[in-house]
Amino acid sequence: MAPRIGKIEICSCSPKSSSKYDAPNSPSTSLFSSPSGFSFSPSRPSFSDSLLNRTLEMAEPMITKWNPDTTTYAKVTSLFYENRSEAKSFIKSVYNLQKAMLFHSTESSKSDKLVRAQSLMQVAVKRLQKEFYQILSMNRAHLDPESITTVSSRTSTRSSLSEYEDEEDDDRIVVVAGESISEVEDVSNVAMADLRLIAECMISSGYAKECVKIYKVIRKSIIDEAIYRLGVEKLSSSQVHKMDWEVLEMKIKDWLRAVDVAVKTLFNGERILCDHVFLSNDSIRESCFTEISKDGAMILFSFSETVAKNSKKSPEKVFRLLHMYTSIVEHWPDIEAIFSCDSESSIRSQVLTSHDKLGESIRSGLTEFEAILQKENTKTLVAGGGIHHLTIDVMDYVTLLADYSNVLSDILAESPPPSKGSLPESYFGIADSDESPSPAISLRFAWLILILLCKLDAKAKHYKDVTLAYLFLANNLRYIVVKVRSSNLKYLLGENWISNQEEKIKKFALNYERLGWSRVVESLQHDPNVSMDTQQVKEIFRRFNSSFEEAHRKHSMYVVDDSNLRDDLKVSIAEKILPRYKEFYNKHRDMIVRERYSAHVVRFSPEDVEHQLSDLFFGPIEFESCLSFEFSPSRLR
Repeated sequence: MAPRIGKIEICSCSPKSSSKYDAPNSPSTSLFSSPSGFSFSPSRPSFSDSLLNRTLEMAEPMITKWNPDTTTYAKVTSLFYENRSEAKSFIKSVYNLQKAMLFHSTESSKSDKLVRAQSLMQVAVKRLQKEFYQILSMNRAHLDPESITTVSSRTSTRSSLSEYEDEEDDDRIVVVAGESISEVEDVSNVAMADLRLIAECMISSGYAKECVKIYKVIRKSIIDEAIYRLGVEKLSSSQVHKMDWEVLEMKIKDWLRAVDVAVKTLFNGERILCDHVFLSNDSIRESCFTEISKDGAMILFSFSETVAKNSKKSPEKVFRLLHMYTSIVEHWPDIEAIFSCDSESSIRSQVLTSHDKLGESIRSGLTEFEAILQKENTKTLVAGGGIHHLTIDVMDYVTLLADYSNVLSDILAESPPPSKGSLPESYFGIADSDESPSPAISLRFAWLILILLCKLDAKAKHYKDVTLAYLFLANNLRYIVVKVRSSNLKYLLGENWISNQEEKIKKFALNYERLGWSRVVESLQHDPNVSMDTQQVKEIFRRFNSSFEEAHRKHSMYVVDDSNLRDDLKVSIAEKILPRYKEFYNKHRDMIVRERYSAHVVRFSPEDVEHQLSDLFFGPIEFESCLSFEFSPSRLR
């Protein structure tokens, strides 16, 4: 507590001891004295006495007028609201009284005038306490953190007394940088200036404790109420552990909004107001802000730690934890600036603890996700060689993770990445070398996708038709590449990785075409230099009809969901079949049509073949694409 400079100890005056020179028979009154004797006139008042007298004469009427205990007018009227010019005079009177008392006490602390001045000072301070309380309580709307933050962004911090004295009138609109501040902001400016004026006067007069007590009670209630209204409450570990995820998720959403508002507006605004009001005293400013904000800040920032330590772990819950972790990272510079004092170290420590606990919980969730993926061994086949739900689930999960790659780099920094030996050679292409190694976070994402690719290879082996197995691999790898290209994964894995996978897709597609359509192509093989009779021509038409019908019937049940891959396959197949068939058809058709039942032999025109090829890879009518699955990592279990 600041020393009470204005409260001067007044001692009772004791009579002076008699001197031997003052005795009646002393030499000073002997016959040898001057006939007229010595005459002792009253001593002239000292300068300090005169100064205190003049100050009392000037200050007493003003201070007495606003004594709330003597007049009803003073009791119900606000000095600063009623007459701000007179309020300035009141403050000056208090300052002058304090200076005169100090000066007088250096010469004599045994004075009735000091007792009178001290009593008058107590009346003045009581008035200032009342004004301080009224300004804080009556201007809650104008001193809310949002208004203060707005005002602070448009006006610089002004000194209390000098700026206050320069104001021309009470109703003026403050203009800063050519902008007219709204009426609400002007009221906020005036209230903040008045509060600082009173605070500095009370502190300099030795009444810091009374001033700070009023401020703490009112402003702490504002912070506590705001935290409550933002939907944040103190939860125990057992409450969080027993809470349904849907309920906890709603509380996390509330917390995310609350942190943004609390850091940018609530605590920032209170810091600005506290710094402004108690600008003259660093220790008071620091301790005051700490006491009004600590409880609310600890409730707010401890929530994330409680969730991280006690919520039920599962891979799909990692994303909410990542939201919380990211929020702390993004707001940390502001938190560190707002709670920068030594007395606020416990708040900063709580934020860092929450940050670390969230990181631990996220690492645990990702480890569980990888373990579930490693253990996945279902043998369910996808009809038509389409996209497996495992591919959809894993890629949805991984692409969402990629959106948090920056924070994941920090979270996973303490966990060693997969070794290079655990990844296939050239898995990254030329991008991953000893001279230019891939970042650790890129290796982690590549590792997760590699596990998925291995699972898909295993599932492809369960297809009895090798042709369908290759189409299945082409479909799923194409889906993976598309997801990589359309997400942040393209920056993490790089173009070389994507190019390598696209080459694999081409190989899978070529193997599918070779195994699935080779009989159709081979059915048209003949020596063009050797002339054929009608029976030979009929045999080639019959072989083509049989192989093409069988292939079309079989492959029309297959599915290619990606339109680009579907079109590429159809074009490639058509290029292998149509030119050969069209040439053979045009050359030998006339030979057959002259015969009876020619329609049974020449069953397809080139246009018919082209049309039937264009209908491939849409699957049966009742087939529903695997893309209709909703993302749910729980299906990986």
